[in-house]
Amino acid sequence: MSADHTLRVVSVQEISLELREELSSLLIAVVEDGASIGFLPPLGEDEAAAYWQSVSGPAVRLWIALEGETVVGTVQLHLVLKPNAPHRAEVAKLMVHPAHRRKGIAGVLLETAEQAAAAGGRTLLVLDTREGDPSNLLYQSRGYIEAGKIPDYVISAGGGMDATVIYYKHQ
Repeated sequence: MSADHTLRVVSVQEISLELREELSSLLIAVVEDGASIGFLPPLGEDEAAAYWQSVSGPAVRLWIALEGETVVGTVQLHLVLKPNAPHRAEVAKLMVHPAHRRKGIAGVLLETAEQAAAAGGRTLLVLDTREGDPSNLLYQSRGYIEAGKIPDYVISAGGGMDATVIYYKHQ
């Protein structure tokens, strides 16, 4: 990431209306670009805003990547709060605005989430992504190991069914 990019940690309790609007715009842009992150296009502003309003709680950590004052990416870390899993967390909703890709933002966001997980004693990370998406290459290049695939896991924008790939990483 170049010097004009900054990474700022934002707790979910601090999502202002202005920030929620920026995060909603980011979510809409990545869904329109084909990302499989739980939504289908066309994604409306109300649905996107409702999602960000629901992202809260003691088990969710949220980071945003800013270019100047503009939100260009985000990632979440979902801490497992079950008594038998204090060592585990899920990396979720890693997204970078299509106009800002190929700048290393996703890698910085992922590394930030991983470092926070390690600092909190989370030694096992899990995540899933649609089979065939470019994100598979990112996760593999960062040491994530494919645990398996689930066929017909998600519906694509075109109505077809796609598999998801489950990854894990010990750290």
